[in-house]
Amino acid sequence: MHILGTSRIRRIHSLSDASRSRPIRRIAPQLTEPADRRYLFEEIELRNFIMSRIVPPPSRIYLLRHAEARQPSPGQKDFDRPLSEKGYAAAEIVADEAVDKGYRPDLIISSTAPRCRQTTEALQRVVGPSAEFRFVDAIYNGGLDVYLSLIASQTDQQSVMLVAHNPTIEQTLEALIGHEALVRALPRGYPTAGLAVIDATPSGWMLTDFVTE
Repeated sequence: MHILGTSRIRRIHSLSDASRSRPIRRIAPQLTEPADRRYLFEEIELRNFIMSRIVPPPSRIYLLRHAEARQPSPGQKDFDRPLSEKGYAAAEIVADEAVDKGYRPDLIISSTAPRCRQTTEALQRVVGPSAEFRFVDAIYNGGLDVYLSLIASQTDQQSVMLVAHNPTIEQTLEALIGHEALVRALPRGYPTAGLAVIDATPSGWMLTDFVTE
């Protein structure tokens, strides 16, 4: 296992903090303010990056949102929240179902937050010894650029999984497959313990499956 800090992450796209927090879907059709134009240019640049750089390998991307976490106790930091009892059960169910379907990532990259580590532990018990696991500090507070950077840099792997947090994991899926495909697949948003399976095709990235408990 490896733990990577922020300094090890190659930043592939310099979005402002404000733009990283806004989903791609919120680009306004009427651009009358300089800030609107700047935001559109940033998103066009990001789309161009995805089309030109997020190319195989890896040819399959898995995006797993951590399972349900407990509400914070008084004085507890959000980072430290563990899984709830329901979350533990959901993580086991999704891990088992994923393996039953033949979904075995070559590399699993997880946030260091306890709720992601505990979700990843369910995978460790079932995917077998061939999978590599890494834990990355930057995922917890990371924006879309961090998530895409992690995916793009794994050129020696055929399949990569991120175990991470919302809303950024949903934004990552949207960036890969587009807004319309996202809405069709997840009309109520990205659920906890939800696993997206995205494959490279000649026309771009396509959502092949979505596994839930």
